[in-house]
Amino acid sequence: MFKLSKKVEYGLIAVKHMALPGEECTSSAKVIAEKYKIPYELLSKILQKLKKEGILNSVQGTRGGYILTKKPEELTLAEIFNAIEGNTYILDCGKHGDSETCSIYETCILSSPLKKIQRQINSYFNSTTLSEIV
Repeated sequence: MFKLSKKVEYGLIAVKHMALPGEECTSSAKVIAEKYKIPYELLSKILQKLKKEGILNSVQGTRGGYILTKKPEELTLAEIFNAIEGNTYILDCGKHGDSETCSIYETCILSSPLKKIQRQINSYFNSTTLSEIV
C-alpha cells in the first residue's frame, strides 16, 4: 500500500550508510553506489538534493565526499523524505483543501478518513530518527 519511491529508498540507504558506526566521516557517491549497487548518476542527484536541503554537507579533496549535518538522533525520516521528494500524500487532495483542485471534493467520502491516516503517517516519520534505523 504505502510505498517509498526508489529515490527515497536510495537516499535513505546513503544517509544510513553515513550514520553507521565505524564508517569514515565522509562518504562519496561512488563508494556508496558501488557498495549498495545503486545507479551512480541517480544517487549523485539525490545526494545533491540532500545537500541543497541542508541534510548533507560536501567536503572537497582526496578524502572528500558527503557528511551528515546533524547527528542521526537529531535527523528525522520526514526531513530526509521531504528533502528528496517534497511533501507527499496518500491522496491528491492531501496537498490542498479546496474544491478547486478536485472535481469530487464536496462529495468525497475518502478524504476525511485518509487525511487522518496521513496525519498518523506524518507523525510517525516526524518522530522517528535516523538513529532508530541504524
